Amino acid sequence: MKFIQLTAAALTLATASVAQVFSSYTDEDGVVLWQNTFDPKVGAGNAQVGIALPPADAADLKNEYIGRIVAPIPEGGTWFGITHTAGMTGSLLLITWPNEGKVMTSFRHASGYVEPALYTGDATLKVINSFVNESHYGLTYRCENCWSWDQDGETGSSVPATTSGASQLLGWAQATVSPTNPEATDAAIVQHAQANIMAAAVASARNTDYTSWISLGTPETPTTSAPVASGTAAPAPPFGGNSTANATATASATTTAPAAPSCTSDLTITNRTWDYIVVGSGAGGIPVADRLSESGASVLLIEKGPPSTARWGGSLKPDWLEGQELTRFDVPGLDNQIWVDSAGIACTDVSVMAGCVLGGGTAVNAGLWWKPNPADFDFNFPDGWKSRDMQGAIDRTFQRIPFTDVPSQDGKIYQGEGYDVVAGALAASGWKNVTAGNAPAQKNLTFSRPNHMFSKGERGGPLATYLVTASQRQNFKMITGTSVTRVIRQGSRITGVEVDAFLEGGLCGQIKARAVVLSAGAFGTPKVLFRSGIGPQAQLETVLSAEGDKMILEEDWIRLPVGENLDDHTSTDIVITHPNITTYDFYGAYSDPIQADVDLYLSDRSGILAQSAPNLIAMFWEEITGTDGITRQLHYSARVESSHDIDSPNAVSITQYLGRGSTKRGVATITKALNMVVSEVPYPSDGENLAAIKTSIQHVLTAFSKNPAIKVAYPSPNTTLDDWMSTYPLTTSSRSANHWMGTAKMGSDSGLTEGGTSVVGLDTKVYGTDNLFVVDASLFPGMVTTNPSALIVAVAEQASKKILGVGLPNGTPGGDTVYEIGTYQQCGGKDWSGAVSCKEGWKCQAWNEYYFQCIPQ
Repeated sequence: MKFIQLTAAALTLATASVAQVFSSYTDEDGVVLWQNTFDPKVGAGNAQVGIALPPADAADLKNEYIGRIVAPIPEGGTWFGITHTAGMTGSLLLITWPNEGKVMTSFRHASGYVEPALYTGDATLKVINSFVNESHYGLTYRCENCWSWDQDGETGSSVPATTSGASQLLGWAQATVSPTNPEATDAAIVQHAQANIMAAAVASARNTDYTSWISLGTPETPTTSAPVASGTAAPAPPFGGNSTANATATASATTTAPAAPSCTSDLTITNRTWDYIVVGSGAGGIPVADRLSESGASVLLIEKGPPSTARWGGSLKPDWLEGQELTRFDVPGLDNQIWVDSAGIACTDVSVMAGCVLGGGTAVNAGLWWKPNPADFDFNFPDGWKSRDMQGAIDRTFQRIPFTDVPSQDGKIYQGEGYDVVAGALAASGWKNVTAGNAPAQKNLTFSRPNHMFSKGERGGPLATYLVTASQRQNFKMITGTSVTRVIRQGSRITGVEVDAFLEGGLCGQIKARAVVLSAGAFGTPKVLFRSGIGPQAQLETVLSAEGDKMILEEDWIRLPVGENLDDHTSTDIVITHPNITTYDFYGAYSDPIQADVDLYLSDRSGILAQSAPNLIAMFWEEITGTDGITRQLHYSARVESSHDIDSPNAVSITQYLGRGSTKRGVATITKALNMVVSEVPYPSDGENLAAIKTSIQHVLTAFSKNPAIKVAYPSPNTTLDDWMSTYPLTTSSRSANHWMGTAKMGSDSGLTEGGTSVVGLDTKVYGTDNLFVVDASLFPGMVTTNPSALIVAVAEQASKKILGVGLPNGTPGGDTVYEIGTYQQCGGKDWSGAVSCKEGWKCQAWNEYYFQCIPQ
């Protein structure tokens, strides 16, 4: 899901559509800056961000710049931050705030969606001038070693290009609350209220006088506890001043780590051996846990995060849901709230947005629910997983969770004018209208209303189906707030998992199991594998350096290409406007909703709040066959909201996803801080992949041109498609759809052999192990057509049969392993390739030549 796109890229933290004015500005000390003036929608008045760069041939100064920040001060206080890329995570951050007439500064770094930590690298800040008055504060500064960074081995770089047409991305964020301890080095900051990014014109920012300005800076005063002021503040106009009052927070200060959550003891869980432990409760984990427990096997489902929907004890909700058996996760119209309020929901150890909450992505996404395109399995998956093999699993998936294209229970579609505009233009250009769920293979020059998993006006999905049936069985148990750090293994055999309390009351220690299924997602599953001694040599060495003797002995490492097939939809945006279209304030609906909409939803589960934010209106598809013979799938998602600084109430933002057929892959790795990061992005910069993106966008723009009332606002009419695409950033912040997959690839070419690329076999079992399985997006060999949730559930349906077919190991480490079949499961028959031994007290009964079954003796 990707519904937050800002300027030339997305700062995936919050949404703000603001008009920006770019111009040259000369400050009081004669520094000439490229400057952006904009309304941050915080406090009264505009904000300004400016930069000056050294000449392109000044190689010794390439890692620095002079910056200027001016921010309004709202009634509740504020902080204003700059990120040196387009996103918060994995970037050097400069946080500023006013305190008692001084401007405080602090370098920070965030590996995940968590409060940024103090930066420990060598960036330095020198103050040129600053001011604080009643309405604004400002700072002009020199920032050295700021375009490249290293936070405990997690490195990054965004050195400005030397080409004449280059742009430099900077993100900003501003809060409406002051830091909780504004005088301290490690001042705690709350989540920002607004954020956006800007693309600075590098050529306009460069100046041959740069070297004469750098001497104006005053070195920062190191501090070890609280920031120290260097000067005094004086009154100043909103965008100027002659004071150099400033204090700099440095990373050398001593900070206090938050207390670890306390553990709870539950002997009913830790004093037994489970048949299966399933790690992670997302689109893969919940269905596979349900199906495994259906066999009679004992199953423990472990979720790292808290409960989400009300049925399972979730409690996060706006005031207008108080007294209702609903949380923010239940209401479709609140599903975008994670982008502005992710505390306690987003994973804190991943550099991209991921949901660490019961239900995983299916608890926080837009609920899009697409019947799989057969080509996705036929092109990407190995034998045994082709579309003909998957049809039964797909049917079972959609029997449990049917799709709907009219979520409101009164049968109406609210504010559907956007569909009429977009679909009308496509139809006029020869595109075909289909109901996607009834025509899954028709994905070329077709369009459809969105298909959702919503049920009875609420979120529905695996949380409302598979988890319900699983929970009704005595042989099933679920725990939340508990993180699985690693699997416990003796050579190739897994004997259980090691757990730690992620939230207050989670479990700690070890839990025994006869088999383990990892379903923690495209980043969570590789992390568990790495910490279990399974992965590339370099990643295992990183874990060893961080964990020491907690790590399994090197002689037992299993070297597989975990993380090396990282994939995601490549996103590219266009924005149009039309006078018949009106946006709806879904973010405002959380805290200040329209009462009539609340009443309609609470009484009848109807109205616009029963629809997914931010008013998804249309989906459409095209296929482009390249000169390399590969057909590439393009999927478009249209939603009624502004983005890319198009501040219009009549805007439609349309994201193109490059999916199946893309040949670019990235890499996910682990840092010394045990955080998962994208170390190589899977987004293409050239070749047939890029050609498909551009060709399809041109086709769409041509279709829109047939309606003169449709205005293309982004890309700018003044730029060519080639020029626009050449400057479109290839970063996770700008191109990610958050449809990550592929980091534990399934295939027949074992990664244990030379040239092998796969981590798990066709039975989803990790190569080199006896009883460790992966069932989530990690095992997908390649990208699919649409949002992948339904495909992941279908894969879990198929995988559960494969896992039961393997059976459970019984025996002692180092001895012969006997694989036993679960109760009432198949144990033989014509063409049967699975295990044939039943559990003790059960026998394999031949009912016919095709089907043998384990039944009581």
